[in-house]
Amino acid sequence: MTEVRKPGFSSCNNATLRRAARSLGRFYDDALAPSGLKGTQFGLLFQIHVGSEPTMGTIAEALIIDLSALGHTLKPLIRDGYVETFADKDDRRVKRVRLTPQGETKLDEAIKLWSVAQQQFEDRVGAEQAAKLRAALDEVADLNLEIPTAAPSP
Repeated sequence: MTEVRKPGFSSCNNATLRRAARSLGRFYDDALAPSGLKGTQFGLLFQIHVGSEPTMGTIAEALIIDLSALGHTLKPLIRDGYVETFADKDDRRVKRVRLTPQGETKLDEAIKLWSVAQQQFEDRVGAEQAAKLRAALDEVADLNLEIPTAAPSP
C-alpha cells in the first residue's frame, strides 16, 4: 500500500508528532483561555489533583519532564494561589504538591471548558479513533526511547 502525504510534509515521526501536538495544543489552549490557564497548566493541575499530594518527582515522571521544567511550570500556579508545595512529613528533603481551595475551583472551571473541547475533538475525529490515538500515543510515551551508546572500539 502506497503512503499518501501532502506535499512538504515530513516523513519524520518526530516532526509529524510535534506538528500534531502544536495543533492540538493550540486547540486546547484556545478552549481553556476563558479560565486563564494554558493546556499545560490544566494538565499539571489535573495531575496534582489525581495524585493525592504527589511528590515533585512523581509528577515529573508522570509528565515525562525534568524537575527544573516542572518547577518553571509550577511557579505561575503557585503565584496565582492555585498550588502550594510543602515538605514531606517523613522526609523533609522531598517536596509534595497540592491544590489550594482556589486551585480546586480553578480546576473545576477548566474541566468544564476542557470537556467541551474534548467532545468537539471526538466529534471531529470520532470517539473510537480518538481512543485509538490516545492508546497509541501512550504506548509511544511508555517506550522509554534512548539512543543506544556505541560499543567501544577494540
